[in-house]
Amino acid sequence: MAWLVITLDVAPANVDTFADALLETGAVSVEIGDAYAGTPRECARFNEPGEPDAGSWELARVSALFDEHADVSVALPAALAAAAYEPNQQYSVERVEDQDWVRAVQADFKPVAVSPRVWVVPTWHTPPDPHAINLIIDPGLAFGTGTHPTTRLCLEWLDLNMRAGWTALDYGCGSGILAIAAMKLGAAAAIGIDIDPAAVLAARNNAMQNQVAVQVEGADYMVVTSYDMVVANILANPLKMLAPLLARAAKRGGHVVLSGILDHQAGEVIDCYNEWFEMTGEQREDGWVLLTGKRC
Repeated sequence: MAWLVITLDVAPANVDTFADALLETGAVSVEIGDAYAGTPRECARFNEPGEPDAGSWELARVSALFDEHADVSVALPAALAAAAYEPNQQYSVERVEDQDWVRAVQADFKPVAVSPRVWVVPTWHTPPDPHAINLIIDPGLAFGTGTHPTTRLCLEWLDLNMRAGWTALDYGCGSGILAIAAMKLGAAAAIGIDIDPAAVLAARNNAMQNQVAVQVEGADYMVVTSYDMVVANILANPLKMLAPLLARAAKRGGHVVLSGILDHQAGEVIDCYNEWFEMTGEQREDGWVLLTGKRC
């Protein structure tokens, strides 16, 4: 079986209506992105919870996936008309052969060296260094494969600073990679908490895969224990709202590790945590910032 990928550039106005219309006229899926991605005219948009709408791109690129037998000459004009676009809009058609999509996705995830002694290894790979501390991770539907700068920054901090016998809380744990790393680096106990049930399931499975006893709970879990180290790799606005909770979860003299923060957001996050923590550390990679501090 093969597929048809229809791609066209349209003005951002009504692009969501256009995407819905494409789905109604037979598209299997629709992807919307910046038509200028990868060029000097690219415009990054981050719509974080709690922030105003970041606006739209200068020009939107829409890619719709259709069955190879679909009559695109009928479906596309109908969708354009529904979104009040010009019916003679230029577009391209690419035929894509079916393949093993699981294997295709897996091919994009390879072992990642965090340091000479710590590796992140997808479950379908053999560890390059069997004597290293190998974090065996299957992300499933959860965030956290070790490839994103925010995760790498956290792992690098853990590798350098984690002490044997510490207790650790990973708030917004995703795949569980940071809680698992804490255990493999000597933590006495670790707990991961996430609002997403798929993440909770993935983290529990990854903990079993790594043979470490990480407790994983949903967001309704009440944090009543204080920890030597609290890590949260989320986004800036949720981190600001969570400051009182994470402060209560950190022992006096304990550490907080915050990631998922863009360069221009660092000052605001620091201001939120200064009430409880001495915020002293900053690490940066590709526009992302890791903030660390000690509980007063």
